[in-house]
Amino acid sequence: MSTALRIDQHDRVMTLTLDRPERKNPLTFDLYAQLHQLFVNLSEDTQTRVVVLRGAGDNFCSGGDVHDIIGPLTRASATEQHAFTQLTGDVVKAMRACPQPILASVDGVCAGAGAILAMASDLRFLSIRANVSFLFVRVGLAGCDMGACAMLPRIIGFGRAAQLLYTGETLDAQRAHAWGFANALFSPVDLHSEVASMALGIASGPTLAHAATKRALHQEAHMAIDDAIDLEAKVQAELMMSNDFRIAYEAFATKHTPVFTGE
Repeated sequence: MSTALRIDQHDRVMTLTLDRPERKNPLTFDLYAQLHQLFVNLSEDTQTRVVVLRGAGDNFCSGGDVHDIIGPLTRASATEQHAFTQLTGDVVKAMRACPQPILASVDGVCAGAGAILAMASDLRFLSIRANVSFLFVRVGLAGCDMGACAMLPRIIGFGRAAQLLYTGETLDAQRAHAWGFANALFSPVDLHSEVASMALGIASGPTLAHAATKRALHQEAHMAIDDAIDLEAKVQAELMMSNDFRIAYEAFATKHTPVFTGE
């Protein structure tokens, strides 16, 4: 197991910390594999309700490690290169498939594959000094990396996504917020505590319903609106049979705060 990832569990919130601050928390072959397996396993994890993804120190993630990934890839065979790019894409697929909402807590540098990890999260919160760069073009690669051409336009719009992916330019925190990439901005001092508080709030909500919302947001991007409406009718009817739906009604009727069980 890679020592570059720290995993902390508290109050049904799992915090994943990319933990090589001296190198701005870069990704390695081992770390990609570990993240992929971890997100796959979360699909069967009934104890974790929310995931927070962050970096150690003053940065989120600088992308693929130049010496541990980029250099070896220039010497790898075509088969090895494709195996690697498929693995990186599988990390994003596993993030989207796991039922838990993922909150990215982004400080400082958020570049390359690091920007993809933030993009693939469900919510993104940035410090006012954060900067985001989809810089694949700067190393002679296309912007179509790990689902960026499919997902980024849905978040910030086609023209803005094309601009970032063609130029590799840096998106500062203020523009990231104005363009809809960041849900909110916080001071560097408050960022991680604010995101932790938000994660606890979401974790106290109805787990089944949150998982259904995440699944629908992902699936309905490919659907006609009428089909999406029919899907949502089915999902809501199923959730009305859940214990959480009954708990919410009883709490409202008795003027209490509901305590959801995820059942």
